[in-house]
Amino acid sequence: MEKLLMSQSERLRLVVMQQVKEQELTVAEASEVLGLSYRQAKRVWRRYRLEGDRGLVHGLRGKPGKRAKPAKLKARILARYEERYPDFGPTLAAEYLAAEGMVVDHETLRRWRLGQGKPMMRRRRQRHRQWRERKPCFGAMVQLDGSHHDWFEGRGDRCVLMVMVDDATNRVWAQFFEEETTRASYDMLDDWTGQHGLPQSLYVDRDSIYRCEGVGSVADQLAGQAPQTQFGRAMKQLGVELILANSPQAKGRVERMNGVLQDRLVKALRLERISDRKSANAFLRKKFLPAFNRKFAVKAASGADVHQRAPRDLNEILSWEVERVVQRDWTVACESRWYQLDQQHEGLSLAGKKVLVRQLRDGTVQLERRGVKLKWKELPGRLARVAAKPLATPIPTKAWKPRANHPWRGLRIGRMIRSNRLKNPAALALGDSVRPPLRSGLTTPPNAKTKTNPRGHYRPSS
Repeated sequence: MEKLLMSQSERLRLVVMQQVKEQELTVAEASEVLGLSYRQAKRVWRRYRLEGDRGLVHGLRGKPGKRAKPAKLKARILARYEERYPDFGPTLAAEYLAAEGMVVDHETLRRWRLGQGKPMMRRRRQRHRQWRERKPCFGAMVQLDGSHHDWFEGRGDRCVLMVMVDDATNRVWAQFFEEETTRASYDMLDDWTGQHGLPQSLYVDRDSIYRCEGVGSVADQLAGQAPQTQFGRAMKQLGVELILANSPQAKGRVERMNGVLQDRLVKALRLERISDRKSANAFLRKKFLPAFNRKFAVKAASGADVHQRAPRDLNEILSWEVERVVQRDWTVACESRWYQLDQQHEGLSLAGKKVLVRQLRDGTVQLERRGVKLKWKELPGRLARVAAKPLATPIPTKAWKPRANHPWRGLRIGRMIRSNRLKNPAALALGDSVRPPLRSGLTTPPNAKTKTNPRGHYRPSS
C-alpha cells in the first residue's frame, strides 16, 4: 500500500513505527505518542513487522460497507435519474425516486454522481443581509408578487405565476395568469380572502399596478392625498395596509418562493405533461399546493389568526372606478360608451354633478351617486362630428381696389407720400412713416403722435 493512500493518522503511525524499528523509541513510548494503550500499540507494532506499511492501513479500506446499497439498486437508481430527472437537484430527485420505491439519501445520490464524474450543481448562497423576523400571527402580512418564467418549457404559451406567501407561516397560494395585471391581483386577493379572510397588510413591489406615477388632481394636492391606483384605492376601502418594498430583497420571502417554484413546479408540470394554464391551475389547486404547504409551511409564533372578515360588497370594491359629470341631457360618457340615466332620478338633479362609474371584473357596469345605485340604459352611440373637407381647387381672389368716389381717394394719401419721397430722396431711409428711427432701432408707427425733444430726436407723445 502506497503512503499516498494512507490517512493522516496512519502516516503518523508509520513514522512512529519506523522509529521503533530503529530502536529510537520503545513500544511504550510509541503508545504515548500515538495516544494508544500499550496493548493496542503492541498490536500495531506486530502488524507492521509482519505486513510492513500495508499493516498500518485500516482493514476495511476499499471494501463495501454493511449499509451499502446493492450494486443492482445503485445502477437502477442512476439509470432512472439519467432517464427522467437529469436536471433535478439531489434533494428533489431523491424525493421523486422515493415515490417510485427507490429510497436513497440525497447525499448518497450526490456521491454516486460525483463518482461518475458528474457533479450536481448547487445554488449560490446569497450575501449576508439583516434578517427580518417573521410576523407573529397568521394573516398579519402577506407578500404578493408575479413570477415571469417559461413555466411550460416551450410546450405552451408563456404566462406569469402570481404568488402569495403568508409571512408568519410560509403558506402559499399561487395561480397562473396571462399577464401581471390589476385584474390578476384582484383575483388572487379574492381567492385568498375566500380561503382565509382579508390580511392585515400586503407587501408588494413598486410596480405601476400598486404605485401611481402621475400627479394627483388639484383637490387631492390641497387635501394632502397622494394619487392612487385602482388597486391602492381598493385596499384603502378594505382597510388593508399596502406596503411598497424598496428592493427585491425586502420581500425576500416571496422572491425565494418564486425560485423554489421555478425549480419544483416546472418539473412537476413536465412529469404531469401539462402545457396549458387551465390544467396547470387545476393541478395547483388540487394536488401541488396542498402537498407543498404540508411540507414547507411552518408554525407561527402565535396561534392567533388575525385575518379580517371580508365585506359583503367585496366584488364591488375589487373593481375599476372613475368619476364622470352628468351632461345636460342626463347622459354619462365613459370609455367611449354612453349611458342614459332614468327619469326616476329626476329628484336628485343630477345634471352637471359627478357620478361614480364602476366596472366589475365580470364586465358589469354600475352608476352610483353618494351610495345610491342609479338606473340607466346604454345608448347605441352618438354620431361623430364630420370635419368639413377642403375644396379641391381654391377659389381665386382678386385684388381689391377702392371705387372712384371712395373717401380715401379724396384724401390723396398715396400721392402725397410718393411726391415727398421724390422731392426728398433721403427720406427713403426713414421708412414708410417718413420719420427718423428711434434709439432702439425701430421706426415710429405711422399713426403715432410725435414731439421733438431739444436734441432734435422724435419721440412718441404721452
